[in-house]
Amino acid sequence: MAGNGRRLFGKSEMRKIDAHAHVGEFGSWCGVAITAAEMAREMGLYGIERAIVSYPDNRVALDAQECFPGKLCALAWMNPTLPSAADEFRYLSGKGSVSGLKLHPLFNAYTANDECVFPLMEEAVLRDLPVFVHSGHPPFSLPWSIGQLAREFPKARVVMVHMGHGHGVYIQAAIDVARTLDNVWLENSGMPMHTKIAEAYRRVGSGRIFWGSDVPFHHYAVEILRTEVSGLDRVQLEDVFYWNIAKFMGWERQGGAPAA
Repeated sequence: MAGNGRRLFGKSEMRKIDAHAHVGEFGSWCGVAITAAEMAREMGLYGIERAIVSYPDNRVALDAQECFPGKLCALAWMNPTLPSAADEFRYLSGKGSVSGLKLHPLFNAYTANDECVFPLMEEAVLRDLPVFVHSGHPPFSLPWSIGQLAREFPKARVVMVHMGHGHGVYIQAAIDVARTLDNVWLENSGMPMHTKIAEAYRRVGSGRIFWGSDVPFHHYAVEILRTEVSGLDRVQLEDVFYWNIAKFMGWERQGGAPAA
């Protein structure tokens, strides 16, 4: 991922927290990668104060967090089909090493509402850790399945990553599901319909949509611009880019600075 040495858009000067990114190498058909140092450099270029990161091997995200404490914040990417998943997550969450749980039903081939997920959800609720769930791909990660998971665990704080992703029907479903469930939030990385960001802000709730990049699968410049042109005013954009996720994660302080 390469920057051009300057910020590309005027509004990108506003404060930002990246609610969804990845650090590490994704080979095969993906062919993308970013190191922790490269991410930190790009974040500086685009005015991003923090990023929530994950990787299938949790050691990669935890190492990145250790290298850039307070800047890169690791989620525990857990595969619930593995017998050791609940114990590993219990260990990581008990140590306070992670900021939440990452579920990727597509990548790990299970449906979002499968009972194999339940032990992880129970631990997340116990620790009051948010749950970030990839959405937008049949048959594993459809918005309706994520909604069913959220209904099963009403005390869980569920973030529907990509808010339906690239399919218009799934994007609308993500908004509709979140409107009916007050424990579901939306994250907008990789979602191509810029107007749906404003629709979600107005219909789901001003505090329930987050900006994210999905780096290295997408570029900061593209993801920033899509949100900038969504039809929201500056104050509303500040909510989406910064304040909503800061409050959700408990990082806001008097004066607005995230906790270190």
